[in-house]
Amino acid sequence: MLDRIFNNAVNVHGEPIRLAVKDGRLVDATDASEARETIDLAGRLVLPGFVDGHIHLDKSFVGDTWRPHVPAHSLRERLAAEKQLLATARPMVERADALIAQAASYGTMAMRCHVDVDATTGLSHLHAVMEARSRWLDRVDIEIVAFPQAGVMSCPGTADVLHAAMREGATVVGGIDPTTLDGDAEGQLDVVFGVAERHDAKVDIHLHEPGMQGIGQLLRIAARTKALGMAGRVAVSHAYALGDVTHDVVDRTALALSDAGVAIMTNAPGDRAFPPVLRLRAAGVHVFSGNDNIRDAWWPYGNGDMLQRAQLVGYRSGFYTDSELLVALDMATHAGATVMGKEGYGLHAGNEASFVVFDEPNGPAAVAGARSDRQIVHRGEFWESR
Repeated sequence: MLDRIFNNAVNVHGEPIRLAVKDGRLVDATDASEARETIDLAGRLVLPGFVDGHIHLDKSFVGDTWRPHVPAHSLRERLAAEKQLLATARPMVERADALIAQAASYGTMAMRCHVDVDATTGLSHLHAVMEARSRWLDRVDIEIVAFPQAGVMSCPGTADVLHAAMREGATVVGGIDPTTLDGDAEGQLDVVFGVAERHDAKVDIHLHEPGMQGIGQLLRIAARTKALGMAGRVAVSHAYALGDVTHDVVDRTALALSDAGVAIMTNAPGDRAFPPVLRLRAAGVHVFSGNDNIRDAWWPYGNGDMLQRAQLVGYRSGFYTDSELLVALDMATHAGATVMGKEGYGLHAGNEASFVVFDEPNGPAAVAGARSDRQIVHRGEFWESR
């Protein structure tokens, strides 16, 4: 006998569906009839759990007191301000735990977390985030990126720390602005891809560099990805340069990224040009989204809700049609799951019976409205957030 049947639901297209659950997993609902419990969802929308493709759990002040934003005029100034603010904050484990709890309460069930790991901080942030992650192993799948925020070549000793981070549990190697921060693009990429190759890890590089300089970095990253056979295992976060250049440059770069299998993450920041989502996807580039910084030293905004992030991506991209709004939703669900390599994701038989329920007629309406009220089902049972 089945454990539970959810009747009278609709999918992202507004089409009727029913979900059958046994032992915490979805089963074929075609002939499902007998169950210990039947739940009528009354025509409400069901979505797979959200995937936050880029978040910084070690930086957030969620769970702490409100801290006014401190202006900075350079990346180095911002890093210094961040260190000062974090020095007086609540313990990192507690803040990371609070942000995971908040994101989970909105239906996030997986996230890729970038954790500061370099010669100036060692592995302290990594250990704190891993401790917080251990409290959520049953609810949220958290992939950790060893992120050299202070630089690689310009912060001697960081390469060794990256290797150590991989040995201790990180599975993605990060990088950041190879030229403007490190002053040695080839040197940084040698280290990042070298660490990834040695530990069979993935790569996710922060790239804020503008214009043709940023395009040059993207082409370097694509070339290395292709040469190493790492298609589907490399992502570039932000890639602002793609929003700075002409369509013909975007198209040429998109072909290189698509051919190499390099994905692009954007959170559609409010103060910066960002990658043209539809143009990249039309060229075959895998584009996904994440919240990035949430109420920290970098900016005061954010609450961890990936549906709200999908709305912001759509709003800033000028998405109006249903098909465009569904792209924004896909970026917050299936696209991120693919980058993380999540198997068994989605509302299909055999997958974990975890999903989010909204009082909306379809996916586009959910993105446009970004309602905060929702119900979360975890392995077939309604979950009350703590």
